[in-house]
Amino acid sequence: MYEGYDGLIFDMDGTILDTEPTHRKAWHEVLARYGLDFDERTVIGLNGSPTWRIAEVIIASHQSSLDPWALAAEKTATLKEMLFDTVRPLPLIDVVKAFKGRRPMAVGTGSEHAMAEVLLQHLELRDCFDAIVGADDVTRHKPEPDTFLRCAELIKVAPARCVVFEDADFGIQAAKAAGMDYVDVRLL
Repeated sequence: MYEGYDGLIFDMDGTILDTEPTHRKAWHEVLARYGLDFDERTVIGLNGSPTWRIAEVIIASHQSSLDPWALAAEKTATLKEMLFDTVRPLPLIDVVKAFKGRRPMAVGTGSEHAMAEVLLQHLELRDCFDAIVGADDVTRHKPEPDTFLRCAELIKVAPARCVVFEDADFGIQAAKAAGMDYVDVRLL
């Protein structure tokens, strides 16, 4: 089905790894320390965004003076504590395994690069990918195309010859802006 592409690029959270419930649990735990909460739909709408950007939106919704970078760091630390016990591959990992060694593949994620490395290593999937581009590897994040363009550059495939697998609107916008075909995994 994806044989016509020279390169495959995968979002990570919610696309190849089931991390979304744990992300939300970590946000609830951290925000409770400050007597704050968040609107699930708003946060889901920000999927693919760097953690500090989500923190900015949550802080603004409460008119709080918390530092978004500090709150994001706190959430990331909390997430790391719980994620290794809960993370599982999603069914799309079968596509990854089917194309391992047959096509160059990359992960383009809104998570930090080190987090993606550790999670993929933990699940013994790191060697499936030729490159990882995390939120800290680019200046402009999804819905901007930079994450996926950097992936294509690292796997040495022209953007028009790549397909992106995504579960978030920002990621799909980024794929379109990069001139890449995409698969909305929410429809699979």
